[in-house]
Amino acid sequence: MSGRGKGGKVKGKSKTRSSRAGLQFPVGRIHRLLRKGNYAERVGAGAPVYLAAVLEYLAAEVLELAGKCRQR
Repeated sequence: MSGRGKGGKVKGKSKTRSSRAGLQFPVGRIHRLLRKGNYAERVGAGAPVYLAAVLEYLAAEVLELAGKCRQR
């Protein structure tokens, strides 16, 4: 026997972790950089999502302030 079951579920289109969290910043890339950068021995699954959300918020705030300065 090959070990494959009958009528297995067909996988749909994969969703990125960024789209699942409703973010524009790349959660997968941030997770990779956190693991590779020797910041901690282990990195939880929620840490890169939280960090991406914070970075996206800060970027939006800076862009908003820059837009207000531009209008003056």
